[in-house]
Amino acid sequence: MIEFHVNDKPVSFDGAEDTPLLWVLRDHLAMKGTKFGCGIGSCGACTVHLEGRARNSCTTKVASVAGKRVTTIEGLASADGTLHPVQQAWIDEDVPQCGYCQAGQILSAVDLLSRNPVPDDGDIAREMTNLCRCGTYVRIRKAIHRASELMSEAG
Repeated sequence: MIEFHVNDKPVSFDGAEDTPLLWVLRDHLAMKGTKFGCGIGSCGACTVHLEGRARNSCTTKVASVAGKRVTTIEGLASADGTLHPVQQAWIDEDVPQCGYCQAGQILSAVDLLSRNPVPDDGDIAREMTNLCRCGTYVRIRKAIHRASELMSEAG
């Protein structure tokens, strides 16, 4: 039995220890916000936070998260429903087109801003390696700058 926390709630998984976290989230816990993209950790559609840092859930074995905290897109907003500044910026800048990669993009952006609260375009280009099938990279960059401003205003 593997026990860990997802979005601040205790969960357990009684299955193969080498099961990718992605499939535990989607199939066992019915959390569909985390998407399957490539299955090899290259596209970022499956990005979640593990102990506050971005991680590809498709290549993370569930055994490696025992006793740890996982945050998915479903757990990013506050308990009262207030959106995270990155989520709000995504709306403000009309980022999503098809939306498939957006959960992973948002979680990667949150991680970036936690480490670098005021990134420049070069920082964003280097750090945001998730793929977007629709090519909304310009809007993603604008949204990250907007989220940085929102976070600065909030203190």
